[in-house]
Amino acid sequence: MHVTLFGTGYVGLVTGACLADAGHAVLCVDVDEKKIARLKAGEIPIYEPGLEAIVKRSAQAGTLSFTTDAAAAVAHAELQFIAVGTPADGDGSADLSFVLDVAATIGRHMESDKIVVVKSTVPVGTCDQVKERITEVLSERPAELGCEVVSNPEFLKEGSAVADFLKPDRIIVGTASKRAGAVMKELYEPFNRNHDRTIYMDVRSAELSKYAANAMLATKISFINEIANLAERLGADIEQIRRGIGADPRIGYDFIYPGLGYGGSCFPKDVQALIRTARNAGYGAGLVEAVDAINERQKKTLFERIAGHYGGIDALKGKTIALWGLAFKPNTDDMREAPSRTLMEALWDCGARVQAYDPVAMDEARRIYGDREDLVLAPDKYSALADADALAICTEWQQFRAPDFDEMALRLKKRLIFDGRNIYAPDRMRDEGWTYFSIGRAPSLPRLKAVKAAS
Repeated sequence: MHVTLFGTGYVGLVTGACLADAGHAVLCVDVDEKKIARLKAGEIPIYEPGLEAIVKRSAQAGTLSFTTDAAAAVAHAELQFIAVGTPADGDGSADLSFVLDVAATIGRHMESDKIVVVKSTVPVGTCDQVKERITEVLSERPAELGCEVVSNPEFLKEGSAVADFLKPDRIIVGTASKRAGAVMKELYEPFNRNHDRTIYMDVRSAELSKYAANAMLATKISFINEIANLAERLGADIEQIRRGIGADPRIGYDFIYPGLGYGGSCFPKDVQALIRTARNAGYGAGLVEAVDAINERQKKTLFERIAGHYGGIDALKGKTIALWGLAFKPNTDDMREAPSRTLMEALWDCGARVQAYDPVAMDEARRIYGDREDLVLAPDKYSALADADALAICTEWQQFRAPDFDEMALRLKKRLIFDGRNIYAPDRMRDEGWTYFSIGRAPSLPRLKAVKAAS
């Protein structure tokens, strides 16, 4: 099948590459000439495990190509995917300008009937607006053409997006058209070999399903963080509690890991957009609003812990804090809404310096912050510790889980760790002479014998 895909960001590139790898003839179009030039040269603008190999393989096979020519892209296929960004407006609602611009472009250039598939995460009713925009543009032309608009939300996790696309939990298709449904079934046939994962529903239900899914997962994260904060105050251990409640199959272990809250390009934006959607419908989504408020508060936890340990924010002036992990989660270079940014910016406001390391997000940090005297981007995790007053951990990368603690002690001024992801065992840290703060657990202070041995 021939497929046109507008947008070569995270969702668009993964979708286009995986469809092309299955044998479909995919043409990806973007207005960013530099990005298209990089993609044509085999350069991948985002970090996602497995994506580079699929893009290069499909490009070499001739099933995946890139262009900035919108007219050629519209002419390429009956299926026109919209996978452009929907950033949050100032009030938290989704900005649909890019989506509707693509709709107008399709209406302007189409010379035959089209099936327009909205892959972008959009509020309920957006597909209606897309249809209206295309129809409005077509009305200015003499041609008698038609289009169907389908909702096909994505459910890709950053860090495992390729695997998620190739072996999906579900494929949601929102349409009232039997023909459009049949075309979508044929498109996704390569990913439905074992059993049919496609769920057909009406357009508005499909649109809301995406927001509902992300809000549910965000709710689990905020819930476990709320219980973690309570556990600290009651002398309980959130890790033991997590295992206790996760053993219940109705709850499960996924998304109940305490930490610094959620970040990235999806959960924060989608939760806020759902809140705004509810308000526009005359409904106060109190639970979703609480999820958002708890998450914003949780992002400040590590800074508050560091400031509290030193006796207040004024005492942080001149301190150097080593930081492990910049991306909002492992296996991605995405720093959008990352807790590390909340921590670093708060430390800088107090006059502290940061020495940071992340396995893949260093270039992204340079792009965001540029060169500044109070930020050192270290070449490896141990170099980030050099003469630092303490270590803060914001991302649970695998390579941080089993470090050489003796090497760390030699490089840090003191054996002091603020762990925002609970990756170490408090008893071990206590026995080895570390002062260790984590989430939802009592601080671990070094045993006297260990302190003497360390000194």
